[in-house]
Amino acid sequence: MNLNNYFSAPDEYAEDLKNFEAFLDADLRPHLSEWYDEGAVPRSFFQDMAGNEWLGFDPNGNHFLEQSSLKQTILVETLSKLSPGVAVAFGAHTSLGTKGLLLFGNERQKEAHLDSALQGNTLMCLGNTERTAGSDVANVACQARKVDGGWLLNGSKAYVTNGAISDLALITAVSDPEEKRNKRLSMFLVDLSAEGVSRRKLHKQVWIPSDLTRLQFKDVFVPDENILGERGRGLQQVLTIFTDSRILISAMALGTAAGAFELALDHASKRQIFGKKIVEFQAKAFEIADFFTRIESARLMLWKACWTKDQGKDFRLESSMAKYLTVILAREVGIWAADLFGAASVILEHPVHKYPMDAWAASLGEGTQDVQK
Repeated sequence: MNLNNYFSAPDEYAEDLKNFEAFLDADLRPHLSEWYDEGAVPRSFFQDMAGNEWLGFDPNGNHFLEQSSLKQTILVETLSKLSPGVAVAFGAHTSLGTKGLLLFGNERQKEAHLDSALQGNTLMCLGNTERTAGSDVANVACQARKVDGGWLLNGSKAYVTNGAISDLALITAVSDPEEKRNKRLSMFLVDLSAEGVSRRKLHKQVWIPSDLTRLQFKDVFVPDENILGERGRGLQQVLTIFTDSRILISAMALGTAAGAFELALDHASKRQIFGKKIVEFQAKAFEIADFFTRIESARLMLWKACWTKDQGKDFRLESSMAKYLTVILAREVGIWAADLFGAASVILEHPVHKYPMDAWAASLGEGTQDVQK
């Protein structure tokens, strides 16, 4: 099977993709084991991505324009084949934190932070999920109490990707407790070095080497000028960010499936058992044909979501369908690939080990499978 027959990137992105793959081979692959041991993605990675204009935004005078969603998706799928964990750290900075600032920040906020974020010098994240606020996005307990000149933030955010390495966080909190559920929340731009902020890095088995961190806020002062967007519109804003980021999560899931498939296919083409190669068993050949077809089909669904977004149309349905489909596929391919490697797949250092775990994690980000439906 010739994997070069994959439904490929449009010609205008081909050169950039070639350079990106060379960058991954030279600057990422040799360091991955070290990053895995440390459980952290270094700031230099984001700076290198920015230096090559791979963070997803292009300068336009004094402003920035988002690059084509299709281009970003192709790059994220490629990165996720190698390391879904690095891809999720990339996405938390770009499609959650930085994209939220770009969408809802005022000119002063953008002038203060956006350029630095898009150079990889200021790292960003988003915190909404709490122990009582997961799929029920609005059920936030974190409180923002109005005081002279700003707000006092009290509460916590349970699972924040990049929370340990970020400088700034977009945090949702209850600013207007007497209002209806859809008007209670506001979004705040919080300096994570501020007094009263504490972080606890959580131990996890998925999306390594990205971090997952619990953020705690105790009387953290946030000045008035750090409300992001409109007061009382925090729920609508975070849902908009999640819809946008759902395409990136879909690309990660697709890359997870494709990475596991390619690794397993290479193994099955070489490994001999009972006197012949695994691919020569018809049952396995049928499985390979099935997954190859489904990966191609999922890519078409994802690219349709990108096209819909790039056309300026409502893409909520397409992004949810893409995530739902790619996650199912990643789960099945990840387990299948691990089975082909047998006992070796349980070894943490083995390259196939991460795929089933990371596919499982992909089903949770930006809404579970049931939420997508």
